[in-house]
Amino acid sequence: MTRKRLLVPEARQGMDLLKARVMRENGYTTQSPEQVKYEVAQEKNIALKKGYNGQLTSAEAGQVGGPIGGHMVKELVRMAQENIVKDNQ
Repeated sequence: MTRKRLLVPEARQGMDLLKARVMRENGYTTQSPEQVKYEVAQEKNIALKKGYNGQLTSAEAGQVGGPIGGHMVKELVRMAQENIVKDNQ
């Protein structure tokens, strides 16, 4: 499995923890960030398997990745806004 490379590799653990927390807060039970995509795929009735998934359409891949990425982006924006407010106090 290929992981997207972070600009700061040392941030991987923090991002994985954030992903696990955000997905838990949005009703997913899987604790492992790597397993969340399988839980989302199962919920959406998409046949995602470990390894190569070339049989998936772009729409199916988006249905799996979209909720994960969308929740992550919303949380990162919320955190940034919170930090801006703190910095301006």
